[in-house]
Amino acid sequence: MSVYTTIEENELNTFLTNYTVGELESFQGISDGIENTNYFVNTTVGRYVLTIFEHHDFAEMQYYLNLMHHLSDHDVPSANPVADKQGNYLSHFKDKPIALVERLDGSSTIDTTVHHCEQLGVAMGKMHTAGLSYDARQVNPRGPSWCQHTASKVMEKLSDSEQSMLDAEVHYQKEKRHAQLPRGVIHADLFRDNALWHDNNFSGIIDFYYSCDDVLLYDLAVAVNDWYSNDDASLDKDKVLAFLNSYNAHRPLAKNEQEYWPAMLRAGALRFWLSRLHDKHFPRAGELVHTKNPDEFKAILSDRIKRSEDYFNYWPVTLDTQ
Repeated sequence: MSVYTTIEENELNTFLTNYTVGELESFQGISDGIENTNYFVNTTVGRYVLTIFEHHDFAEMQYYLNLMHHLSDHDVPSANPVADKQGNYLSHFKDKPIALVERLDGSSTIDTTVHHCEQLGVAMGKMHTAGLSYDARQVNPRGPSWCQHTASKVMEKLSDSEQSMLDAEVHYQKEKRHAQLPRGVIHADLFRDNALWHDNNFSGIIDFYYSCDDVLLYDLAVAVNDWYSNDDASLDKDKVLAFLNSYNAHRPLAKNEQEYWPAMLRAGALRFWLSRLHDKHFPRAGELVHTKNPDEFKAILSDRIKRSEDYFNYWPVTLDTQ
């Protein structure tokens, strides 16, 4: 993601002496994203991603990295952290947590097919099922309270119509986001750039650094909003159904989840509209900074509000009798 903290070649060489990963061959900063500092690192042994965590403390990062190892150990296709010679996944660099993670084969995709949808559904179903046996807990740092606080912060930067839309949705979600729905470990940021494909086959999930405990259905909504939105911000029904049917084979969906499906689609859109608004109006300095357009998720949220009743039916028919 964006490069906020620079690591020099001599510093990286010193860092790598704590690992059994061979000698450094090359490294390069990654400009995608907006949260942490990431570098591709190639050594004589393998390919890795080095991450310097800009906003997480050491205790938080223990949760994320141990989760990543837990999921990988339970056959969830995902990036596995590399332990140093003392068996630790984390160390410090310039007073910030730093970690080395195996780099998966493949790359992200923009244009999705039904085949992609089915594979992603399988991966998320396995991830949510495996997460049920992970015993650590983490509150969602971008959950309902964050949404309310951030909405108040950005409100004065918006037009009158945007203010009305935002205020109405924040009030709507006060009840919906606290519904009694199946909960567990979620990725919370599984956009297309956080999943990798090799020859159109799913390689794995990456960037678990928003992972937390929350409503599982919300995690599905976050993914669907990014993966299966058409150019006009509406949802592609065939892709959504392919995704949910494949997911259901690994983590059976509960009947009451259908009732809240439109609301969770709106909640996912709200969260990312807010984060992009915040990054636009309150930017951070960085060497390589990539800020995403908030209007994309404004359009998605507007669509989800207008078509809530339609999206109730974007749900596997086979679940109606459960």
